[in-house]
Amino acid sequence: MSLIRALSKELQARSDESLRALFSARPDLISPGVPDFAALAARASGRVSVQRALERLNRPQMQVLETLHLCTNADTGHSASAPMLKKLINGASVAAIDRLLHSLQELALVHRADPPHGVTPAGAKQRHYLPVGSLKDVIGIYPAGLGRSYTELVRLQPAFAQRVVQLVGELHRGGESVSPATTPMEAALSLQHWTATPESLHQILTTAPERTAALLARFGNWAMGAVPQAQRRASVLHESADVGPVDWLLARGLLVPLDAAHVELPHSVGVSLRGGFVIEDFSLVPPVPQLGQTSAGLRRNAALGAIAETLRLVGEVLYTVREQPLATLRSGGVGVREMKRLADSLRIEVHPAGVLAELCAMAGLLRLDVDSSAWVQPPQLEWLALPRQEQWLWLVNAWLASERAPSLVGQPVNAAAPGAGHRGAAGTTINALSAEAQRPDAPVVRKRVLEILNELTLEAAAPDGQAPVLNAAAVLERAEWAQPRMARRFSSLIRGILTEAEMLGLIGSGALSQLGSAIAAERPDDALGILGEHLPAALQHVLLQADLTAVAPGYLDPELSEQLLTMAAAEGQGPATIYRFSVASVRRALDAGQDAAAMLDFLRQHSATAIPQPLQYLIEDTAARHSRLRVGAAASFIQSEDEAPLLELLNAPAAAGLGLVRIAPTVVISHAAPREAAQVLKGLGLAPVLEEAGSGVIRLRRSTSVPGGGRPVYTAPRTAPPEADIDAQLAVLRGDGSRAPGSAGAQPTPAAPGSEEATQLGLETLLKAIRLRQRVIMNVVDGMGNASRETVVPVAVNGGRVRVFDPDKEIERVLSIHRIIDVEATEEMLQ
Repeated sequence: MSLIRALSKELQARSDESLRALFSARPDLISPGVPDFAALAARASGRVSVQRALERLNRPQMQVLETLHLCTNADTGHSASAPMLKKLINGASVAAIDRLLHSLQELALVHRADPPHGVTPAGAKQRHYLPVGSLKDVIGIYPAGLGRSYTELVRLQPAFAQRVVQLVGELHRGGESVSPATTPMEAALSLQHWTATPESLHQILTTAPERTAALLARFGNWAMGAVPQAQRRASVLHESADVGPVDWLLARGLLVPLDAAHVELPHSVGVSLRGGFVIEDFSLVPPVPQLGQTSAGLRRNAALGAIAETLRLVGEVLYTVREQPLATLRSGGVGVREMKRLADSLRIEVHPAGVLAELCAMAGLLRLDVDSSAWVQPPQLEWLALPRQEQWLWLVNAWLASERAPSLVGQPVNAAAPGAGHRGAAGTTINALSAEAQRPDAPVVRKRVLEILNELTLEAAAPDGQAPVLNAAAVLERAEWAQPRMARRFSSLIRGILTEAEMLGLIGSGALSQLGSAIAAERPDDALGILGEHLPAALQHVLLQADLTAVAPGYLDPELSEQLLTMAAAEGQGPATIYRFSVASVRRALDAGQDAAAMLDFLRQHSATAIPQPLQYLIEDTAARHSRLRVGAAASFIQSEDEAPLLELLNAPAAAGLGLVRIAPTVVISHAAPREAAQVLKGLGLAPVLEEAGSGVIRLRRSTSVPGGGRPVYTAPRTAPPEADIDAQLAVLRGDGSRAPGSAGAQPTPAAPGSEEATQLGLETLLKAIRLRQRVIMNVVDGMGNASRETVVPVAVNGGRVRVFDPDKEIERVLSIHRIIDVEATEEMLQ
């Protein structure tokens, strides 16, 4: 029976509770919904769906599944049971394997099957299983890190097939216990038998050169390795005493050359090196890392300090960008020169500045203006008016939900996404806010990293007043056990995620903070309460000194910091920022529309000390020399109670023709006539009001909308579909009443042409025919819609196309799978 048909029959016999658990574990099976159990089985057997399911399996589940794959054969119906697998998994019990097989069955990755022929009556009573048909394609050619068999290598490697008979003959004449052979397949079977047991392989290696065992140990987890000039070095049977271990192994077929630079360790050799086991390090218990400890007080202080510093720097980023937007490159992203300017204004290194810019863009605090191709601050930004703890939660929610990886900024392009595609010129690096920092899997990986941090923290059970220190190695070790199929994704992102989490205060002094635990458990309100209790309020005062500086004794309110930056230059890093007044800085404030009285009044209100006389003289003298009268031509004035619309107007390219000049924070002049200017403003979506005729004054109403969107609300990546969707799907599956849960099987109905079930059944038939070199009868539709039946031998399936060999015409052709209506296997084999 077809594997898909068998799985469909099993799914139909399940209870509703079992199906609910399946849909929760594999939500893609009902997204979109399926019409019947046959379509459900076809989707569950699909390559993409199986690949997603395997990404959620832990190491013991994957080890059992890979072992089952290696010792079963769906083409011959050779199934396996837990006692059979126990012989190949070192350290496992039958009960443990049986539980894992049952969990894999619940996930529809394996299904029950009839016992293989020749099984004893006692063995026939055991539960036997077969994996889904697409498992081989998903796992790859090296399941459990073992290579292919000698027979498969002979069939797929023509160069090896040409010399394997000679190789076996030379080994036999040299006294090795290898049976002579006359065909490549017989020679492959001889080599397979020669290396079939650990004892026989140990006997072979007794005459091997030194360092051979160390070399073979490097193939412990993977069957392929790089060897220069592999094919040439394998052509001669070396017997000299000074031959190297690589040449010695190649000459005896213990390593098989794949091409000029790569070799493969055959399956039987790999299993014998593992003591006759497929899996030699089986364990149901995850590894427990050795962790250091830090004090809870130090963890809290470090987390709070990081949060306060991040909020301060984000405020400075917004001020800097508001004064001068970040220009983008023609190729996308912000160039190194622009990031250096931003870093200099923040007084930090370029890489942290890039991470901050990415964080601000994630949170919507910066947006790309398509007209000017520059990153700007949205007008009327709500974030600026929020309490500090809510500002923090805004940033954290945006970070958790974003599909960008800020820490990739500055890394080589080719190393940023291993195996995922971004390719650039040699030596190029990822620019901030560029497409290369996009990682669609980032939210899932972040969520899983926080969960692992929380798991390790709870397992450590540190004494009161202490907290375990977690590092990337410990988190990665647990991640590789919990989800080994996602290990590469974790390894490429985990260090950056931990750095970003520390910057946001989720980690403090290397330990998961209370805030991090609350966010990992999806309790943001608890995190807000903790932060509101411990985070010091922003200061509203500075200390003015006689050396023309103002010292911030802590973290300043963003509005106060912004006002100080208009009249002084910031120096230093950290909370105790120093603002230095100079003639240039005071003149900058005067140019922005302030006067001496306003500046001195502002300083009196926000200084804990009296204004030093040198500072007062500096401001008054600079103001006295500053031009008080300005002469210029203007046809109209634009006035607004709020500065934000005017700033947006000044930066709008569409308003460039108005000749706008800002003469005060709330006043802009234009050389255009009032009615002309008002018409342009309406085109920009603003709401101008013309005052009485002849005045030339245009007033802007306060906008009721908030451009740039509201605050981000984090929603954890969904791991299960809504209950309503599951109920609807169950209603469809059970709607016909033809099958009750647990009832006897029914005859399968033919799949509708073009349906998902028909496509998967056709692929299953094609793949089986490829393995068996079997002819099939295909019903194919041409470009005009005419159908024809053809008898061909499928050769390969890839990329939505199937390559077939026509024995009658002795030609090869390539057909699109979507043009194949149905496929029927025949018993006739290709000679």
